[in-house]
Amino acid sequence: MSLTLLRSGKSSIASVVFHKMPPNETLFLESTTRIQKDSIHSFMDFQVWDFPGQLEYLEPSFDLEDIFGSLGALVWVIDAQDDYLDSVARLNRTILTVQQYYPNINIEVFIHKVDGLSDEYRTDTFQDIVQRISDELSDAGYENAPVHYYLTSIYDYSVFEAFSKVIQKLIPNLSTLENLINTLANNCGFEKTYLFDVLSKIYIASDTRPVDMSCYEMCSDYIDVIVDVSELYSWDHPDRKPKGDQIQEAESHVVLHDETMIHLMEMNKYLCLVSVIRNPEAKEKKGLIDMNCRTFQEALNDVFSRSWEQDQDTDQADEEQTQPQLVEQGPRS
Repeated sequence: MSLTLLRSGKSSIASVVFHKMPPNETLFLESTTRIQKDSIHSFMDFQVWDFPGQLEYLEPSFDLEDIFGSLGALVWVIDAQDDYLDSVARLNRTILTVQQYYPNINIEVFIHKVDGLSDEYRTDTFQDIVQRISDELSDAGYENAPVHYYLTSIYDYSVFEAFSKVIQKLIPNLSTLENLINTLANNCGFEKTYLFDVLSKIYIASDTRPVDMSCYEMCSDYIDVIVDVSELYSWDHPDRKPKGDQIQEAESHVVLHDETMIHLMEMNKYLCLVSVIRNPEAKEKKGLIDMNCRTFQEALNDVFSRSWEQDQDTDQADEEQTQPQLVEQGPRS
């Protein structure tokens, strides 16, 4: 993955998303002067390459295969508060090169720092950038290039939502995960369910209902609460003795002031399942929810234990084989 322009905010994004740096502290980050490679070890291992904005990597002196050969996604960050014409022009040259030699790379455009723009100016900026890129690609004969656009800011959850969409495109098992989560949500009466990467709070999959950002923010904040509480009470007390068999993964739920329940269950040391429940009948059957979530956990482990180098026919067969046998609790209200 590559983050590519000068003072556009790409290093701040990487620090906030992958290293939990508070957004205000990113003001003190120095400009990137060399290629920085950051290895991320989570549910899947990958690298984030942060390119200096002034680097002309399309020159003959650079080895394109070394830069783009193993790339899954190219994330290009455009500062929406600055003059972006040069950035868009360089992006167009990059897209045309990538499409010619590496057409399977996803191009992800973050139109960044939109928190300081009015709604009207934000929309106009977004449409102008998309139009300039689309026109250039159309003139070059690329009508359906894999280019996707996001409005982002490090001061809200938009950048996490954007990175979630980027990561999901790199997961071969995504359709299987979504199918499993849909089955779980339908049988348990969940309004929305996310499978989160605990480290970054990126969600790698969710049910296929529309994403509600306020709902996503609640789930994301609840992960922070559970992580903080777990660290507070997980120290090894010499006089502490287990009372019976212990479950390794954390499990928790909270009922908010509007009677909404947030249910969290760790799947493994990297992933946790967080669900929003507003159905009163569902909230009264927590034992059933826990049992179904454990069944989902077994199916999830089965999915990730399989090789990801499979053809589409095998993927389809796996979806049928890993369907969890969940217990329904009746129609949703």
